[in-house]
Amino acid sequence: MSEIPENAPEHCPGPDSSGAGQASACAGCPNQNLCSSGAAAAPDADAAAILERLSSIKHKLVVLSGKGGVGKSTVTAMLARALASEPHIQVGILDVDICGPSQPRVLGVAEESVHAAGTGWSPIYIEDNLAVMSIGFLLESLEDAVMWRGPSKNGLIKRFLKDVEWGKLDYLILDTPPGTSDEHLTVAHYLLQASSVAAIVVTTPQEVSLLDVRKEITFCEKVKLPIIGIVENMTSFVCPKCKHESIVFPSSTGGAASLSLECGIPVLARLPIDPLIARACDEGSDYLSTADQQSPAVLAYKQLAEKIREYFSASQGAAS
Repeated sequence: MSEIPENAPEHCPGPDSSGAGQASACAGCPNQNLCSSGAAAAPDADAAAILERLSSIKHKLVVLSGKGGVGKSTVTAMLARALASEPHIQVGILDVDICGPSQPRVLGVAEESVHAAGTGWSPIYIEDNLAVMSIGFLLESLEDAVMWRGPSKNGLIKRFLKDVEWGKLDYLILDTPPGTSDEHLTVAHYLLQASSVAAIVVTTPQEVSLLDVRKEITFCEKVKLPIIGIVENMTSFVCPKCKHESIVFPSSTGGAASLSLECGIPVLARLPIDPLIARACDEGSDYLSTADQQSPAVLAYKQLAEKIREYFSASQGAAS
């Protein structure tokens, strides 16, 4: 592995990274041309092993958001539970938010630890057909701060992709950190070498969130990562008693609907606020199985899961 030059910027992705010379931290670096040309990079010895591991996973879904705090991790966990509500569907969640892992807490397995077997790391199972892997399982405490440079984060993501023994999965859902940085470049680089890969973008109605979502869409276009659609979270609050709908976060520019027209990307779901979802995530319980099955949030998540299934089914049919 090539050494990071002493004059490299603080968040240097490293000369061996798939984002070498291309990440935002590379701007102005004296080594940018060398790294982007590939002259500093060694052959990727893990690529074949990662591709072999991904070959047992039918569909890979990347959950993106331009800004933190829009509920991306919640959407990831709820969508995974909705897909796994069919017992014959095998679902995995890969938490690649290295500095802010949320999935262990949201899924109620924060106290678990990963077992290393001869064939790789065994993920943590929430249900017989729902498993998760996160750096949170590798820390002594969830309060530990992960203070890593880009190469260390990229290296762990590569290990997750190469060494986690998922078995055969129908869906692998990747919960990514906010933004368009090292982690996203690494994920896109390896996943796009496999088949049946796509993304959804999570936003809230406010323009401050939509501004960053536009950057996320641009990122996907540049790396050629297909976008299934936009998920607008926290669209409104529906009173569980009187069913009156209140707009908690009003949009000044039309929200996801306006962005959809602007970018030509469909809105997959408009997810309402439900305080019971926040409680379920804190407790690690399954909101979708315990809540009123006719509540707006439950129906919205089930419809979102159905649209994801339809997309991958159609894309698989087109590929064959």
